[in-house]
Amino acid sequence: MGKKQIGVGVVGAGFLAETRARCWARGSGVDVRLEGVCARTTESADRWAERHSVPVATTSLEELLALESVDVVDLCVPNLLHRPMTEAAARAGKHVICTKPLSAYVGQDLPSEASDAEVSGRSRQTMLEVAVADVEAMLAATRAAGVHLYYGENWIYAPAIQRAAALLASAGSAPLELRGWEAHNGSHSPYSKLWRNTGGGALLRLGAHPIGAMLYLKREEGLRRDGEPIRPVAVSGEVTDLTRVAGIDPERCHLAMGWEDVESWGQCVIHFSDGSRGVAHGSDVLLGGMESHLVVLAADCHLECSLSPHDQLRSYAPTEGVFGDEYMMEKASTQAGWNTPIPGEDWSSGQLGMIEAFGHAVAEDRSAASDGELGLEVTRVVYGAYLSSAEGRRVSLV
Repeated sequence: MGKKQIGVGVVGAGFLAETRARCWARGSGVDVRLEGVCARTTESADRWAERHSVPVATTSLEELLALESVDVVDLCVPNLLHRPMTEAAARAGKHVICTKPLSAYVGQDLPSEASDAEVSGRSRQTMLEVAVADVEAMLAATRAAGVHLYYGENWIYAPAIQRAAALLASAGSAPLELRGWEAHNGSHSPYSKLWRNTGGGALLRLGAHPIGAMLYLKREEGLRRDGEPIRPVAVSGEVTDLTRVAGIDPERCHLAMGWEDVESWGQCVIHFSDGSRGVAHGSDVLLGGMESHLVVLAADCHLECSLSPHDQLRSYAPTEGVFGDEYMMEKASTQAGWNTPIPGEDWSSGQLGMIEAFGHAVAEDRSAASDGELGLEVTRVVYGAYLSSAEGRRVSLV
């Protein structure tokens, strides 16, 4: 018997937490109540709680976890906090939703006084081992506590990808090649430009989305046909900072610059256990707004998923400001010219569908399509790709 109402505690009060609040407010089929928010400062917690009519605002994770009304915590926090907060939530008997990536290498095995260069200079083999061990510890903690770990990968729940998955299942098709990418003009946050803050660059921040979607589709294919998931068994990767290319005129550059020790461009080829391939790409050197796409090629069909942009609505403005302060789409830098003001970006990106799915899963005390095991495989692929790029070889994942 499922719960009639679930209580959610949100950790974080930034951009992602705002997205989550909108989606939790619209979740259908489950009675959801935002019970509390935990943020770094009292001011940000109070402001977030007031905006979203949340009864408890705190800077103490322990206080949030002590609320009996909270069934699940939604972690919208930096990568280095994912493991300790997941373990704390599990000990408190709370289900956990953790944003991607589940773990990242940020020097957690080094002394706190280690320099930035020591963190980013760590061998990629060590990074792979530490990041994977962190996710395994998160899974072990939630299993031991009898709670679920949900991996916050919104691409899986995007309507285009869910429809593609249904079509593949109906046709009984075997995807032979999957190509996916997410790209924009780069994050301007100084935190994103340093390895010790993020655990990687464009491949981790952006490429993790198509990687997760590909792993999901191949897993579903294997389970449907053979009762066993098709898994990634090897990866080949290459990463670099394309903003360092000679010939860029800083006066004419509209890309985020100043990447310190992380890549602004990354790509990997995923080798699956059935012999198929996936090519995933993340880039911070694209102008014109966010692009999020997945292409599936099979022997009997060809599917193309456009999460962003899509042409459900197009606009033209001769100059900036014609539409006032109206939002166009993520990373769109101007209203001028032709544009694609996306109706329902939370819906088309999969954020809304993901929260709805997680709400039902929590209410019914079960897992979901995007679970901790999928997050573990994504972590292994990304850091395997970093190792591959560093050593110039294909890296086995088994």
